[in-house]
Amino acid sequence: MNLFVNDKHVKVINMDTFAASQSGYNYIIDGQTLEVTAAELVGDVAVVNPSVVLLYRLFALLRDKKLKKLNTLVLASPDKKILTDVIKGQYKIVEAAGGVVQKDDKILMIFRLGAWDLPKGKMDKGESFKETALREVEEECNVKVQLEHKICTTWHTYTQNGNRILKQTKWYAMTNLDDSRVTPQKEEGIEQIVWVREAQAMELAASSYRSIQFVCRRFYEKKREKMLLDF
Repeated sequence: MNLFVNDKHVKVINMDTFAASQSGYNYIIDGQTLEVTAAELVGDVAVVNPSVVLLYRLFALLRDKKLKKLNTLVLASPDKKILTDVIKGQYKIVEAAGGVVQKDDKILMIFRLGAWDLPKGKMDKGESFKETALREVEEECNVKVQLEHKICTTWHTYTQNGNRILKQTKWYAMTNLDDSRVTPQKEEGIEQIVWVREAQAMELAASSYRSIQFVCRRFYEKKREKMLLDF
């Protein structure tokens, strides 16, 4: 689970994955401790088998503090499902989907509400994630696309009308079929649409949300993996 809380990356992993990478953390916290402070959340931090009490404390810190020195928070558990269910239980779940559209060696990025972004939107009743992704991309950018493979799933939190929301977004790679009438959907707050190569895409993503950085990075990783397999 790749979760973004207050623009901080929180990963939920199993104990085997943690055991293989535990040397890469700046700080490892015993999940059975009852207290953790913001001062301990610096760099890449792992919490091993967090209790429900500690989990709630961590999420309160993530929501209420800027935690500028925290890079990534990893929650390692012998049962990922139980841990993710506890996290989801704190929020109302909203489902969405979006896409990274390819045109030759470029991808499509949009400028919305003061930040660079990728086209995405909430699922309509009766839709599948793939149907939502295609509809939202085509509506927001006025392009025609073909859906390819799934890139990843992200989760991010926000507050709306006093409710804590957890949005699940499934991301798909897409191929541009027709962008002759490309137009930003103004009613969705989109001001600009650009086609950019990898270096510029990563530069724009670096100034945006951590979730967008993650999606762009995974897109290019999968693209390189496919090129190696095809070679």
